[in-house]
Amino acid sequence: MNAAPADQIRLLDLQAIDSRLDQLAHRRRSLPEHAEIEKATADHTALKDLVVAAQAQLGDTTREQTKAEQDVDQVRARAARNQLRLDSGAITSPKDLENLQHEIGSLAKRQADLEDVVLEVMERLEAAQTRVIELTARLDHSTVVLKEAEQRRDAAFAEIDAEAEKVKRDRETVAAVIPADLLKLYTRLREQQGGVGAARLYQRRCEGCRVEFSITDLNAIKAEPKDAVVRCENCGRILVRTADSGA
Repeated sequence: MNAAPADQIRLLDLQAIDSRLDQLAHRRRSLPEHAEIEKATADHTALKDLVVAAQAQLGDTTREQTKAEQDVDQVRARAARNQLRLDSGAITSPKDLENLQHEIGSLAKRQADLEDVVLEVMERLEAAQTRVIELTARLDHSTVVLKEAEQRRDAAFAEIDAEAEKVKRDRETVAAVIPADLLKLYTRLREQQGGVGAARLYQRRCEGCRVEFSITDLNAIKAEPKDAVVRCENCGRILVRTADSGA
């Protein structure tokens, strides 16, 4: 393939632009905010699960307290009714009186036991309420942390994308004046060679693979016509000759 030396020089300009676009794309993918957002999202999700579990526990404990208080009220009401019967004098049978007094005593013991249960449940309810409050506060904080990280990422995206758009416009300008066949070869090689399709021959060295040419190889390159598109025998990239090439 042949191409005017000036067009080959333009490949170096295009390569520099493409390398800058690659750098911007890498920077976009590698923003530290990505890791921050990933961690903040995981923390936020875990805290949401903990809040849901804590709220469920609070609900269960609240219902348990209501049931315990109802049990106390029922025992207290029954004991009050029995005491009224006892105080009324309506029961004259010694055996019935004994049974009623025994039941009142049993109910008093039962009421004391149930009141202990209520106190124990109230303590657990207070702990459950405190846990919900604490976890909710942590969840709210994690929401702020996640949102701030997303805002920093979006700001970085906007800065990178704005520069990338400008560089793309510059690329269109340069690519438009490069012959189609040369541009096609460059593009194919760039895809094959890790993003570098054309490299400068500088002081006997290929700047693509950093291999230094022997005098014999350099003389062979010198012998090529100025418009010949030379390829590096080591890496296969287009080897662009300049005034500093030594060839």
